[in-house]
Amino acid sequence: MKYMLLVCGDDTADASGMAPVEPWVEEHGVRTGARLYGHRLRLPDTAVTVRVRDGEVLRTDGPFAETKEYVAGFDVVDCAGLEEAVRIAAQHPVATIGAMEVRPFWDEGLMEDAGTAVRRIDGELTAAARERDVDRMTACYAQDVEAFGPAGVEAQSGIAAVRKAVEEWFATLTGPVHREVLDLRVRPGEGSTFSHALVRLRGTRVTGEPLDQVVRVSTGYRDTGFSWVIAHEHVSVPSAGTTGKEGA
Repeated sequence: MKYMLLVCGDDTADASGMAPVEPWVEEHGVRTGARLYGHRLRLPDTAVTVRVRDGEVLRTDGPFAETKEYVAGFDVVDCAGLEEAVRIAAQHPVATIGAMEVRPFWDEGLMEDAGTAVRRIDGELTAAARERDVDRMTACYAQDVEAFGPAGVEAQSGIAAVRKAVEEWFATLTGPVHREVLDLRVRPGEGSTFSHALVRLRGTRVTGEPLDQVVRVSTGYRDTGFSWVIAHEHVSVPSAGTTGKEGA
């Protein structure tokens, strides 16, 4: 289970005798692998506090609360349970002069794993194509998505450009668009993941000609902390003779 260790400094404490942090990082970040990531933060006098009240953005220089204790940094650890996270936090040098707040991430059991998310998004794209639903399709993408089509097709940067491309594609077709995934391989990662697929697209062009095309789709997904979205997409046309599943 993942825990956030909030490193709480105290501006009244004497840090001259504090042990260096580097051995702690080496122990838990390299040797045991429990520490996934962490970083120091600048002092509270560099902070900006932002609030929105009645639609107005209120900005205040400084931290949201005046206190001698402040968050000086953070570390993300992956532990078997709370007791292990507490043990690791107690070994942090700042614990001897300040405090370490140990807080679990939101219950991961309530969140999708990467593989489940990819297959759910793929199902959404298939349903959106069949229903010619532009809103449903673009909801699968990040606002800053980068999308690339086959050679000669202009790249789309941002959700507005992707939406325009989807609308223009639907305008060349009539009736439902059938999207069939012939092969889908998912490569999970930490906070991001990738998939590679062969996708068959079938439908009817407005000219009456049939559409029956197989494309290769390489997709990068980002975990926003609330849901997974497509951040990068590259569509290409397989070389002649490519059918069915790709090789492993």
